[in-house]
Amino acid sequence: MEGEACNLEQLVDGRFNLVISMFGAMFAPRPFDVAREMVRVTQARGRIVMGNWIPGDQTLVAQVLRISASYMAPQPEGFVSPITWGVEENVRERFGAAGVPPGRIACERATYVFRDARPSSEFLATFRNYYGPTTNAFEAAAPEGREADLQAELVDLFTSQNRGGPDRTEIPATYLKVLITKD
Repeated sequence: MEGEACNLEQLVDGRFNLVISMFGAMFAPRPFDVAREMVRVTQARGRIVMGNWIPGDQTLVAQVLRISASYMAPQPEGFVSPITWGVEENVRERFGAAGVPPGRIACERATYVFRDARPSSEFLATFRNYYGPTTNAFEAAAPEGREADLQAELVDLFTSQNRGGPDRTEIPATYLKVLITKD
C-alpha cells in the first residue's frame, strides 16, 4: 500500500500489524506528521520498522547525498533535511511526540551492501537515473555546465568505496535501523 507519508487519511486507525519504510518516509517533508501517521495506522502491539540514511556517515549513500547537495540550490527556509531521520535523538523525539514511550523505540546501525554484476562506475548509472537526490543534482548541474564535475566526483566515490573488485560492485552503506513496538 502506498500513500502520502505525512497524511495517510485513506487508512483507518490500527490498520496494519507491520508498517515498513526503508529509505522512503524519511524524504517526506514533515517528519513529525510522518511519525504520527505511522503510529496511527499501526495496531496495538504492532511494529514499525524504518531504515534511514545517517548524516555525516562516510559510507556510500550519505556521501552521495552530501555531494549531490553541493550541486543544488540552497533549500528554502523551514526545510527539514531527510537525513535527520538518521539521528537517533530525532527519531526518539518524533515518535515520542506521536505517543510512543522511549522504551518502545530501538535504534541500531546496520549495513546494506549494494551488489551489482557491473563495475561500480557503471552501477552509478542506477543512482543517476533512479535515485531522486542524484537525479535532481544532475538536473541542477546541467545549466551551469557542471554535469561532468558531478559525474567525476561520484565515479571517484563509487570507485573508492567499492569492495567488489574492478568488474563488479559491492559497496556498503550504513543506515539507522529503527524498530518500534506500539503499546
